[in-house]
Amino acid sequence: MRQFVFEDITSEEVARRTGVYTPLTDSVRQLLDAAIRTEVDPDTIRAAGELIDRATAMLRSAQTDGPHGVRYTADGTGMPWGNPAIGIRNAIAPPMVVTRDGDRLVADVVLGAAYEGPPGLVHGGICALLLDHILGEAASAMTGTLTLRYQRATPLGAVHLEAEVVATAGRKLTVRGSMSDADGITVTAEGIFIAPRLTMTERPDDREGP
Repeated sequence: MRQFVFEDITSEEVARRTGVYTPLTDSVRQLLDAAIRTEVDPDTIRAAGELIDRATAMLRSAQTDGPHGVRYTADGTGMPWGNPAIGIRNAIAPPMVVTRDGDRLVADVVLGAAYEGPPGLVHGGICALLLDHILGEAASAMTGTLTLRYQRATPLGAVHLEAEVVATAGRKLTVRGSMSDADGITVTAEGIFIAPRLTMTERPDDREGP
């Protein structure tokens, strides 16, 4: 079930929560990388596992029932913090920070060991995930179709993504984008995205609470 959760909080509270959760997610992200690349002895691995289990139990002592959902505030600030591409509470996310450059959206991301497919290369599904997200954000719409052309393998490390809406027809938007490294484009993408129907009439300030 889709969850769009209204939270009646200020921009200051959003910033405070960002400051609380971002360091935790960064730590978990570092843990994932360390777990992949460690060469310590078995006793150290077992000891580390016990510490991780204790930390997990601490975090599970109070948690949501089900996924985090996409939360938003009265001024329209979105908090998709569980998102696997950009979520500040999701250590799977690189994270990708998307910004606007004229008519395009752009993002610069560093993809390390957690995103490896073939040796030393980014998994093709990760390329698809990041391109799907930035194209969808450019359109502010849901993916209808997405076509990727892998022009060459993408090495692990720094990559650049961009996306731009190139045509609209009613609720359908055509978006094109690419992923590149220092030597040029590695993957191109084109998709048809469908703008959602506006069926919600209830305004955030009509609700009694989150």
